[in-house]
Amino acid sequence: MPTVETDGELIERVGAGDREAFEQLYRRFARPVLGMAMRHLGDNGRAEDAAQETFAAVWRSARSYRAERGSGSAWLFAVARHAIIDRARQRRDPVAETVPDEATAEAGPDEQAEAAWLTWRVHSALEQLPERERVVLELAYWSGLSQSEIASYLDVPLGTVKTRTRTGLTRLAPLLEEEVRA
Repeated sequence: MPTVETDGELIERVGAGDREAFEQLYRRFARPVLGMAMRHLGDNGRAEDAAQETFAAVWRSARSYRAERGSGSAWLFAVARHAIIDRARQRRDPVAETVPDEATAEAGPDEQAEAAWLTWRVHSALEQLPERERVVLELAYWSGLSQSEIASYLDVPLGTVKTRTRTGLTRLAPLLEEEVRA
């Protein structure tokens, strides 16, 4: 039975110019990346553009991947988040001609800094989980896939996904508490 390469191994092969590895990586991540883009952008065309930009960036920058910094899936989802953010910034809202009567509900610099800090804490805690648990949590929370979709995507039984999710969340809680105390 052939061994299945990890996401990190595929990314390293892509970094060496291996098109077959790129195709395998694309088959693994195209759907979750598109789902993540749809959730954040809310527009199918813009989400497809962000997904396309993600995989173009993966092809261009796979040589920069370092396994010691984290899992391949975390690296790829980070590339996807950057592409989605870039696509969201391209949206040009018309300039207001009058001063609004009410304060904006958008987050200010302090709220944005707090959100960035929280994101960093979660990512650093996730990197400490075993890859099997981390991938399930990433697919659920970053790509918005249901447990049934994750089971189908990973080709594992639904019970396995539920167990990995529960175990991953159980391991994650004390890691996040350590981050708060640090």
